[in-house]
Amino acid sequence: MRWIKHLLIGTYLLALSAGIVDHGLKFGTNSHPLMYFIVWDMYCGWSAHECRIHLVAEGESGTHYEVLPPPWGDFAPFGTVGRQHYDTVHNSIHRMGLNVLKQTDHEPIVRLKVIEESWPKKYNLPEHLWAARFEEPREPQSYFWNSEVFDGEGKIINSVPVYLTQLYNQAIGSNPRLAADARKHQSFIAINPAHRRAAFAGHADAISQPQAGPPGNSN
Repeated sequence: MRWIKHLLIGTYLLALSAGIVDHGLKFGTNSHPLMYFIVWDMYCGWSAHECRIHLVAEGESGTHYEVLPPPWGDFAPFGTVGRQHYDTVHNSIHRMGLNVLKQTDHEPIVRLKVIEESWPKKYNLPEHLWAARFEEPREPQSYFWNSEVFDGEGKIINSVPVYLTQLYNQAIGSNPRLAADARKHQSFIAINPAHRRAAFAGHADAISQPQAGPPGNSN
């Protein structure tokens, strides 16, 4: 029995070491679903904000309709949160909305708008825990962000980063040190195509032109 215990302990330590190394080097962390069990990522995907997704349809008359949740009731696969709120990157939210529009009577729809509602998770605390932790009154406040717009057929018209990504980009851009490092370590130089053509035109005489060769040859 002792060798079995040693084998289990050795396997555990080996898997733990491999997970720490893979996580530290960012090597193969998503190569297989089983990597989830050995890669150390205690708060994977955790955010300080709670988010909900609203899909709003705009008719030809300018009237707006709430498409999700649908009129026949929301579907909550886990707990009480509707399934549309799990689509955090908005891969299928417009298809859910188009399915609802096919099953309902309404005026012609010209636009579908994906509206994100976000608020700090600290406002989810009950009153007694809030009073024990914070001195200020509990006044929940939501932020609304129009991240995507589709036409009536589900084709994308406009898209911007989701709200949390926008916050992250603003935090990076407002940090002078990080902005300076980004400019310092920029690995490419953006060139206006018109300027590039003008530069090549000015040095056209220094560029050798290919000479025509005998038929069948490609020099």
